[in-house]
Amino acid sequence: MIARPAERLHVEVASSDPFARGAARGERLRDTLPGGIAGYDRFFRLGGIGPRQVRDDAERALDVIDAFRPRARAEIEGIAHGAGADVWRIAALNARTEILARSATVPPGECSTIIRRTGGAAGTVGTFGIQTWDWHVELNPYWHTLESRGGTHDVVGLTEHGILGKIGINSAGLALHFNILGHRRDGVGGVPMHVLAAVVLEEAGSVAEAVEIVRGAPITSSGSFALFDTSEAVLLDLSPEGVFAVDSDRGTLVRTNHFLTPVPAAGEKSWLYQPDSGERYDLLRERLAHTALPQSPDDLVGLLMSGEGEAALTCLPDMNLPEGQRWASLATVVLEPAMSRARVLDGTPADSGSRPWRHLAAQRGSDTRSGTR
Repeated sequence: MIARPAERLHVEVASSDPFARGAARGERLRDTLPGGIAGYDRFFRLGGIGPRQVRDDAERALDVIDAFRPRARAEIEGIAHGAGADVWRIAALNARTEILARSATVPPGECSTIIRRTGGAAGTVGTFGIQTWDWHVELNPYWHTLESRGGTHDVVGLTEHGILGKIGINSAGLALHFNILGHRRDGVGGVPMHVLAAVVLEEAGSVAEAVEIVRGAPITSSGSFALFDTSEAVLLDLSPEGVFAVDSDRGTLVRTNHFLTPVPAAGEKSWLYQPDSGERYDLLRERLAHTALPQSPDDLVGLLMSGEGEAALTCLPDMNLPEGQRWASLATVVLEPAMSRARVLDGTPADSGSRPWRHLAAQRGSDTRSGTR
């Protein structure tokens, strides 16, 4: 079983000043953020990454963030100020994916995502998505849902303590699901994936704008952004080799944790995720091919429930394994651009009948257009 809090922390911040937004976040996280920092310190050590290397990587990442989006650095500095933490510590959290890419012993987690675009008569087109967020069960206490208002667009979703962004949707109806991938050239030196996700959600008013931001970012690590609004959807392979779009199948996009385009796939760290990622991907594709295509977000939930002997779409931790290998579906997230709404379940898809969803609205039409560059 996964130990879950009686009520998941929810953080609301609102300011046109990114440092002030960050400081407000940090103040809300002051009591719990140290546990998240300590948790990642353990995983860095398990991966053979010493404290000096972590700090060097964090400070290097902070310089790259500053060159790319000074406002993102200001928000990180604000979090540190509000929480009473060193700035490099918060930078290390935001660059945790890139720092952990050095590790050969602590592999990343695994997530499964489906995006569906329905079509029909005028006014009936809808795009919606779902994903599990699977990560180390030991870090389950250190994530929260978020409402961040005051940037170019308001943003709602979930993220980890101290990390600017992860999965969410903004007040323009631009949604982002996020999966980690692995390439042999991954490392520190580009914009961290989590920071890039936060920038996209704050700035982009459409899929086209989001893709432009991603293609303009210096990238030295890997991930997948599923980007969709009310009219478009695109699935991207992001890697040190470049950014590549994945073709959709009958208006449906499926993602687990391996590259789906040939150029980055040639340099993939296949030992990190396979055969698990391929098995989950094949199971989802098979289910979609043999059932009526989903017509609503609720239709997606059951597709991510694992049956006995099937690939682990619903991920439960094996507590007999050592720390660093206990994967768990910490959250399930549904994003709906038509309403700029996120629904977050503190649990696996199988918990959807017994646990409440948290509903978050980004308030379409509330954008401040304050400018972010």
